[in-house]
Amino acid sequence: MSAAKATLSSSVDQTEALAVALAAGLQAGDVVHVCGEVGAGKTTFIRGACRALGFNGPVTSPSYTIVNRYEGGPVAISHLDCQRLEQSADIEAGLFDDEIANDRICFIEWPQQSAASVGRLATVPAAVRVELRHAGESQREVLIERSGIQ
Repeated sequence: MSAAKATLSSSVDQTEALAVALAAGLQAGDVVHVCGEVGAGKTTFIRGACRALGFNGPVTSPSYTIVNRYEGGPVAISHLDCQRLEQSADIEAGLFDDEIANDRICFIEWPQQSAASVGRLATVPAAVRVELRHAGESQREVLIERSGIQ
């Protein structure tokens, strides 16, 4: 990953704008790890990227479904939330391999939670790693590290 400088966001619109700028460099097959504590703005960031990638439907956290697929734009998008994966010992190996495919862009929230039992999901390299951190009550620090894209 390349060195990155943190950017301060003071609103949902600013967080989404950062995602729009990132999305311009993404292509099918890219994986984006989106990290941060609960309420840091992970889904907000992904929503901004999805809009920039041409998806206009609802973008919601897949906390309980684990996977949301957004199709209808120029490129298919998978949105995974792995926060609960470590608690799910019965997950079939390779269950999410289709979400990390050359025909789609995949955003993974809580990538550090993906256990080895879920196949490629645990080991696939990210083209981009996004870290969102609380920086006060209404501000977020957003760090974007890129690898392999401009």
